[in-house]
Amino acid sequence: MNRDDSPGGRVEQSRVSGATGAAAPVGRVPRPHRAPRARAPRLSRRSGALAAALAASLVLVPSAVAYADGIRAQQWGLDAMHTQQAWRTTKGEGITVAVLDTGVDALHPDLKGNVLGERDLVGFGASRGDRTWARHGTAMAGIIAGHGHGPGDADGVMGIAPEAKILPVRVILEDKDPARSKARNTRGNALADGIRWATDHGADVINLSLGDDSRSAHPEPAEDEAVQYALRKGVAVVASAGNGGEKGDHISYPAAYPGVIAAAAVDRYGTHASFSTRRWYATVSAPGVDVVIADPDDRYYEGWGTSAASAFVSGAVALVKAAHPGLSPAQIKQLLEDTARNVPSGGRDDSRGYGFVDPAAAIKAAGRLEPEGLKSAEYGRKYFGTGPDAPDDGGGPAGWAAPLAGALGLSLLGAAVFLWRLRRNAPFERP
Repeated sequence: MNRDDSPGGRVEQSRVSGATGAAAPVGRVPRPHRAPRARAPRLSRRSGALAAALAASLVLVPSAVAYADGIRAQQWGLDAMHTQQAWRTTKGEGITVAVLDTGVDALHPDLKGNVLGERDLVGFGASRGDRTWARHGTAMAGIIAGHGHGPGDADGVMGIAPEAKILPVRVILEDKDPARSKARNTRGNALADGIRWATDHGADVINLSLGDDSRSAHPEPAEDEAVQYALRKGVAVVASAGNGGEKGDHISYPAAYPGVIAAAAVDRYGTHASFSTRRWYATVSAPGVDVVIADPDDRYYEGWGTSAASAFVSGAVALVKAAHPGLSPAQIKQLLEDTARNVPSGGRDDSRGYGFVDPAAAIKAAGRLEPEGLKSAEYGRKYFGTGPDAPDDGGGPAGWAAPLAGALGLSLLGAAVFLWRLRRNAPFERP
């Protein structure tokens, strides 16, 4: 069976859209939902007929304008997501976001110091210095936890949770990596293994800016189980909704797995991006058009895609978890839904979910909640049984006191009956 492994918003110089390849023997290796292709050396709004032709492009920003009045001013998502309000409470300190992607450039000036040691579950392909190394993953990490650079960190990209840590887990290769075909055929379990590894190595949030939204897409049991494992351990999982909005709106995995926070893409006006997949699993929307991203070449590009939207939502989740660390993944997902802005008519729709993510509002609303601990995500016993918070009928005094008391009572009653019968049948004796 042929599978299409697609990312969620591109960082390369060509569009990542539904290329079909041979299936991996077990599972599949998705590719990032990205937003691509270099075009004119100027960041500007597209309009008219030109928009369709340039919808998938990335824009190289000349180094001369890569300053606060250039790059930072064009990060419209920072204002749209009310980050200044959220940062009055937290900037994500103490939270680790695992980025399962093509790798992350830990030496990028906007990320240096925020990136932990990488786990490479592919084991081959491009390496540092190659043009096809870690482009998509670095872009996503910058959206989540970029801290800028230069005097006052005023230059470069600022992330939604600039004090969070990034845990890179390499599970896919860039589209133009010559070894990508080999990876797809030999590393089919990388995504599922990566989710479990990140969960067991300190991740608080897992960002999956990748997926399979081809016509033949279907759930993989190993991936589904890995997602549920993460949720059961209290790790929130965020994924891109898919870039199939103009290609049939096919279901995308891992976004469609139960309990996942699926991010759809909108533009700076809050309008649904035409490429963003419309499906029931859309949780909230986030910036996915004209997004400024960092690159290992130390330049900045403008991209589109639900990959970017997923990274923005992961940053929002990191802020909520930093402010309220006891909340379960299910509580966080519900908070994002309840506090979203620009709510669609009827409360939600398949294109934007419950509305535009608002971490500041979610943090404020979370103050009224009682942490649930590690309960099941959203689908209860179907995935987790009774869950770790269920009463333990066999373990403490509350579990054994009542049965013991009952057994003791029955024993005493039996002894009394026995003695009564024995006495009744015994020979009558006079004193």
